[in-house]
Amino acid sequence: MKILLVKPYNSSDHIQPSLGLGYLATSIRPRHEVRILDCIKERVDIRKMGRIIKGYNPDVLGLQYYTFDTPFVKDILKLAKETRKEIVTVVGGPHPSAVPNDTMEALSGSLDFLFAGEAEIGFPILLDELESGRKDLSSVPGLAWRDKDDVRSNPKAVIDDLDKIGMPAWDLIRPQTYPESQHGAFYKKFPIAPIMTTRGCPYPCTFCAGHVIAGRKTRHRSIDNVCDEIVGLKNNFGIKEFHVIDDNFTSSASYAKGFLRKLKSLDLGMSWAVPNGVRLDTLDEEMLGLMKETGLYLLSAGIESGSDRMLGLMKKSLTTRQIRERLKMIKGAGIDVAGFFILGFPGETIESAKQTIRFASELGLVRANYFTYLPFPGTESYEELKSKGELEKVDWEKFYFTNAAYVPEGMTRGQLKRLQRLAFFKFYLRPRILLFQFRSIKSLRHFIFLFKRALRWLF
Repeated sequence: MKILLVKPYNSSDHIQPSLGLGYLATSIRPRHEVRILDCIKERVDIRKMGRIIKGYNPDVLGLQYYTFDTPFVKDILKLAKETRKEIVTVVGGPHPSAVPNDTMEALSGSLDFLFAGEAEIGFPILLDELESGRKDLSSVPGLAWRDKDDVRSNPKAVIDDLDKIGMPAWDLIRPQTYPESQHGAFYKKFPIAPIMTTRGCPYPCTFCAGHVIAGRKTRHRSIDNVCDEIVGLKNNFGIKEFHVIDDNFTSSASYAKGFLRKLKSLDLGMSWAVPNGVRLDTLDEEMLGLMKETGLYLLSAGIESGSDRMLGLMKKSLTTRQIRERLKMIKGAGIDVAGFFILGFPGETIESAKQTIRFASELGLVRANYFTYLPFPGTESYEELKSKGELEKVDWEKFYFTNAAYVPEGMTRGQLKRLQRLAFFKFYLRPRILLFQFRSIKSLRHFIFLFKRALRWLF
């Protein structure tokens, strides 16, 4: 069968390979013809998508689906069915994993199947069932489908041995063709590729849906398996920098240190970063020393708020005092730190938001990013808002970090956007910080990208 795996188009300036689609491609390519299409990278809008479906003529169309992809996903599924009536449509990813029944209902008429959770086991089984005509759907882990007027679903699959899923289909992804604008807006070396070392998240942060696909149990790839991938990326694709994009790389100190010692022994001369962020309470001086020695140049941290009250509501299990102490330790190791902050979380006030803005400028960070809160389906905060009937206040058409899709009680959308703008201006319009950013610019093209990105976030 011919399979087209698609990362939907949106206006995001984060253009990076999809590891999820890469792993899926690896799971099915022994028996099927597979193509990966990154619509963001290739700037494939809905009109171009129609031509691609006609030209490639796939038997199965699979879409990676985040909540903010909803408009494009609806359009592309409808287009696919209009273009080729017999095409089989499948979605997977965070949004359908969090609300499978709602997703099947919303996409009724154009969506055939949905995967909740990890799909590397179930997707090949589904394709085999479709190709053979047996269609024993009850045997497919994580699958949801329509049975007349009802939605049926199977239990999710959890892959304990991550080495068994192989490595992403890097030859189909072609990481060396991606632009500099990946997770972070800045970089040290180029080209860049992302890697995943763990799956699962045991932490209770109320705003995060990281556990929706991979569950609460943290599972690790073997150190040798990860290092083999990094070596392969360097030797086969000319990659000079890698980004560890899972949130829990440092959750096991013994694992992280073992990996870093192996990386040090390989002496690859690559730079690396953790753009998704790591938990500050998992770090120690030995680990930071190894990070510095192996080429880490920037550590990102989810700080989220400068208000202890808000940190408590978010269940971050950190206080502002602990945050200051940890950041001091990181900077003592000679590592620059970037911080992530959330403005407008339920319970936020104008004063607590301003407290966060002041806090961020006091921490010695080299960069800060201020996101407006998004109620992602599957999170504790989403369920709480749903129970209170507050989801009606969410502007789902503006469901992105640069927009104020949700506004807490006592604040207007305009006020929240102005606070976000104030945060960026207050942090970056300081001579030392401005100079650092300008020194980090690699080229005129990089400068133009950063300028456009700033306009998009601020206006």
